Amino acid sequence: MHNFLFRRFSTMLNTLEKNSAFVNPSSSGNSMKRNWNPIPVPHRTLPDPKGQDFDFVNIAYSHLIHSDWEKLGSLSTHLTPFRVKHILLKIQKDHVLSLEFFTWVQTHKPCSHTLETHSIVLHILTKNGKFKSAESILRGILVSDGSVDLPCKLFEAILYSYRMCDSSPRVFDSLFKAYAHMKKFRNATDTFFQMRNYGFLPSIESCNKYLSSLLHLNRADIALGFYREMRRWRISPNVYTLNMVMGAFCKLGKLEKAVEVFKEMESIGISPVVGSYNTLIAGHCHEGLLSSAMKLKNSMEKNDMQLDVITYNTLIFGFCKKGKLHEANRIFSEMKTMNVAPNTVTYNTLINGYSQVGNSEMAGRLYEEMLRNGIKVDILTYNALILGLCKEGKTKKAAYLVKALDKDSLVPNGSTYSALIRGQCVRKNSERAFQLYKSMIRSGYPPNKHTFNMLISTFCENEDFDGAAQVLQEMLKRCMAPDSTILSHLYGGLCQCGKDEFAMKLFNEMEIRGFLPKGFDKTRTTNCTPENCDKEGGDNS
Repeated sequence: MHNFLFRRFSTMLNTLEKNSAFVNPSSSGNSMKRNWNPIPVPHRTLPDPKGQDFDFVNIAYSHLIHSDWEKLGSLSTHLTPFRVKHILLKIQKDHVLSLEFFTWVQTHKPCSHTLETHSIVLHILTKNGKFKSAESILRGILVSDGSVDLPCKLFEAILYSYRMCDSSPRVFDSLFKAYAHMKKFRNATDTFFQMRNYGFLPSIESCNKYLSSLLHLNRADIALGFYREMRRWRISPNVYTLNMVMGAFCKLGKLEKAVEVFKEMESIGISPVVGSYNTLIAGHCHEGLLSSAMKLKNSMEKNDMQLDVITYNTLIFGFCKKGKLHEANRIFSEMKTMNVAPNTVTYNTLINGYSQVGNSEMAGRLYEEMLRNGIKVDILTYNALILGLCKEGKTKKAAYLVKALDKDSLVPNGSTYSALIRGQCVRKNSERAFQLYKSMIRSGYPPNKHTFNMLISTFCENEDFDGAAQVLQEMLKRCMAPDSTILSHLYGGLCQCGKDEFAMKLFNEMEIRGFLPKGFDKTRTTNCTPENCDKEGGDNS
């Protein structure tokens, strides 16, 4: 779905660039105006009520302005979409009463509502700045009607009633924002271009919501494409927009582009905020450029900016990722000195950092500190502790922590099982590791390639090549293959145990299915002859 959206968005951009005289962001505003020839907004009128319709509208209007809902109730059976539209137009200067009447009709005669009646109340609300109420109505329409042509019909209904209601461009902005909130990106994109065609552009707040939703789904590519489109149409970004653009560049590994955006901020009259620095610090930490990240931190301090928990957590993560626990702990101490309270993320990052370098004792101390300070522990906390213990082969202590999960209403997940399997592999207990693998599968957590490699390698080290072959077959079922070195060890071991025919059959099957690593050569793994093969165990082919 996301790839389809990206292709669609790219196609739309390319088409518009060919058929419209688009200019780049550095072009003059006058040039943009010359190239933009919006379609005039159509003017549709509503026929005047006559006869019984005329009388009904006037009576209902009288009941409404006198708040006589009981008398209005007696008329509900005679409501029609035509009458509802005229009543809404008659009371449109009172947005509160308009919404009350709209809601009342929804309850008493919902079939009297159409896209046109919805559009009229949307015009009334947005013209009076009631955007949350408008978006709530839009969400109701989009959730209740899932038809493919609804977005097109809804836009047309709003467009054709626009001049009749003397509306505000914010009505289209609300529609665009509603799609962004609901992560209906294709509809949001279509709406953006439809708005532009008629001379309307979304607000920067709505554009920011769209960018935020895209980044939340890791679609930095589409977010940057949309930002370029914003700039083409002179939608001025604010600091939050540029923070997201920097974040998008960082996610795509284009750190230098993010730095360019940061440097250009002040030239367009936007001052960086803490979030701006945090975004860049995260980008540098991700790339392992810790000295540059620290320079940004120092720059924040020189500019009298208050570092927050995100700043410190990001730096701690960067140092832990590089295995520089001393520096990470120094940042942690500074954090507490500056009265920035560490949170669960802070402790989890440090605990995981110490566990990765094999210091389960320090990880345990941090865990105890968490408990003393009333910091909430989660499954990530336990997984980091369990991993640290298992890397050191302390499987009994790890098992004790697994039992403690229930106390905090937590359940083991895939990472928990992987850590426990690792612990048994460290202790060369391949059978127990395989039992944990089976429990992992029963719990609905598929192992990753690393876990399979550990299992096969441990069975091979224990010279249990049948067990290793069993794990290999399990791995192949999930369309994964071990590393070349592990395969060589397994193939050689099977041959040395007199199971060369079984090995050949198994590896030929892998070759046919395309699972043999490139360059893998079975002839180099062993010299398998009747004289040097141990026939014990028989042929398992």
